[in-house]
Amino acid sequence: MDDFLLAWRNIGRNTRRSVLTILAIVFASSLLVFMLSFQFGAYREMINSSVRLSTGHLQIQQKGYQDKPAVRKVIKNPKKLLRMVTSIDGVEAAGIRSESFALAAGPKKSRGIMVSGVIPQDETRISSLPRQIIRGRYLQTGDSGVAVIGVLAAKRLGIDIGGECTLLGQGRDGSVAAALVKIGGIYRTGIDEFDRTTMQIPFTDFDSAFSMEGGAHRLVITAYQLADTDRIAEIIKGTPETAGLAVLTWDQLTPGLKQSIELDLMGGIIMYAILITVVAFSILNTFFMAIFERTREFGVLMSIGTKPLRLVKLMLLESMTMTAIGILTGVTLGITVTLFFSRFGISLGESSEMMAQYGIADRIYPHLSILSVTVGPAIITVVAFMTALIPALKIPRMRPVEAMRAC
Repeated sequence: MDDFLLAWRNIGRNTRRSVLTILAIVFASSLLVFMLSFQFGAYREMINSSVRLSTGHLQIQQKGYQDKPAVRKVIKNPKKLLRMVTSIDGVEAAGIRSESFALAAGPKKSRGIMVSGVIPQDETRISSLPRQIIRGRYLQTGDSGVAVIGVLAAKRLGIDIGGECTLLGQGRDGSVAAALVKIGGIYRTGIDEFDRTTMQIPFTDFDSAFSMEGGAHRLVITAYQLADTDRIAEIIKGTPETAGLAVLTWDQLTPGLKQSIELDLMGGIIMYAILITVVAFSILNTFFMAIFERTREFGVLMSIGTKPLRLVKLMLLESMTMTAIGILTGVTLGITVTLFFSRFGISLGESSEMMAQYGIADRIYPHLSILSVTVGPAIITVVAFMTALIPALKIPRMRPVEAMRAC
């Protein structure tokens, strides 16, 4: 306790320098808490936008379908599997899809398009697409001969609501698949590639046209929490119903998204490293100056029997006290700012249109987590200790007589 009180007194010997050092720590720790929360919030938005639009958090497929899709690679009894999956704790919703590439012919133009057969009532629970209709309506239970199409695909085909579109493709049995559909709705997701190349029709129409015999290509699953994805995947893999099938999580379904997140995180880590380095030099400067100014004092203390290691301990106590004040203040400030913006969001302004290409909303909501609150401050604490230790270790090498003669 005596050493702590002495350390506290020494902090006040040069108030300006101590305050500037503490403010540097406050700034760094609060910025790290907020920026990590912002990044995690952006990543969660990117992942949720992707999984809610098309992939889901998990999928069950025939083995090899993800790498080399083929209309014959089907789940033979998808509805039985669907009932099993929806009974698992943590699963929010699930639905089955069939899909195949087809030639779509409008009134004047023809284009290649990816046709998906979906069950409308299931799709409204697992996908955000039904809420992104800009003209017409989404598919409904009982629809037949109706399709919804991406806005750019409709433009390329020169077709609008009520227009007829002929689809030609290959069935599961190798036969020619043909269907005539009427456009009932047009959607815009903001992802140009998706809007340019996709169409959805009722699952029963797809089954009939492509000779699917009740089979499906994907069983799409959404979870209540992203963190539950791996646990649910392990449960599904352990069931006899999935023998011979592949269970894939969102990062396996969209590896490009995972790589983008990892690349962005790496850029963030570099920026944070620079920030922490600046703080480290601030602490280093503070304690080198403190030792330089107190060299005579240390010489006197050592000459009357004070052990050098006690003086080292004293210097480290000063460092950790200032660090603790800075960290606690910074974390409190960082949490307060993060909670504010997690409620009201941060507008992307002019970047909204660009981010829409990735399916991200026009506002980002930071996500406060144990990781974002603890990682940055913990690193700063370790760096501050190591930085203060460097000048403190000069004390044992001092000679009392020479130290007392220092100015």
